[in-house]
Amino acid sequence: MTCHNCQIACNRFGKHRNGLQRYRCSQCRKTFTEEHAQLLGTMRLSIEKATSILKLMVEGMSIRSIERITGVHRDTIMRLLLEAGEKCEGLLRRKLQNIAAKRIQCDELHCYVMKREKHTSLEEGDDVGEQYTFIAMDADTKLVFSWLTGKRSTANTYTFMRDVYARTAWGSCPQITTDGWGPYVPAMNATFRDSVDYAQLVKIYGSLPAVREGYAPSRYVESISKVVTGNPDPQFVSTAYIERQNLTIRMMSRRFTRLTNAFSKKLSHLKAAVALHFAYYNFCRLHQTLRVTPAMEAGLTDHAWKRRGTRWDD
Repeated sequence: MTCHNCQIACNRFGKHRNGLQRYRCSQCRKTFTEEHAQLLGTMRLSIEKATSILKLMVEGMSIRSIERITGVHRDTIMRLLLEAGEKCEGLLRRKLQNIAAKRIQCDELHCYVMKREKHTSLEEGDDVGEQYTFIAMDADTKLVFSWLTGKRSTANTYTFMRDVYARTAWGSCPQITTDGWGPYVPAMNATFRDSVDYAQLVKIYGSLPAVREGYAPSRYVESISKVVTGNPDPQFVSTAYIERQNLTIRMMSRRFTRLTNAFSKKLSHLKAAVALHFAYYNFCRLHQTLRVTPAMEAGLTDHAWKRRGTRWDD
């Protein structure tokens, strides 16, 4: 520590009540405290309060409900979401590498930003309207190791499959199952080529009656499996686990809850909420069937991450 006035080295002078080291200049006798760790950037929110807000957020509570319970303004909560989402995404990008998955399931989860697609205009761009979250899950460990939020387009499908390919272990030959979304086939051929056993599971739904009362989804009729490349095992041609993960997201992230006004108003906040959810799901939340976190089952860590003192594990 250097004195701000005399520009000479200061001597240690005990510790502050918050545990930080204090220093005193031997010339001007002024005392200084070492710099605080800026875990939340420029936000003046205590770690305890921020932790409480994020806990409520990952358990499916809306922004305004959190505002009423914690007394923190909703603008501050959304700033915290962006800050936490950015850190979670960077953490997951570093940790989720060389995934030795034997069976991978992929799907897309629908939601929308600001308004429904039919109400959008060309001038509003791709940040408004329908948005899909592409998700890839290891069916054995339930680890979600790749995702992409954006339009359900061919370009995003290629980007998503390149990310899935980059995160799987080199030399592995996983069996991959997706739904019947058409761009998956050329995207799979462009990334994995013939190194995987790939099948599509196409679900057939019955037509809706001409007159219906209230909200009612289409009735499921049957599923048809289609082998695209390799020799996938018919027993494991399934999207059951990834569809259960879709339910988990809708229950744990308020932005995905149907028929409410809690949908995202900005795409950046939606992406941050998705990253926060997957960080909590993979490393903190015990899976009910596995009895451990998906990251523990995949061998990425040996314990469930939780808060200790004034910091988080790892």
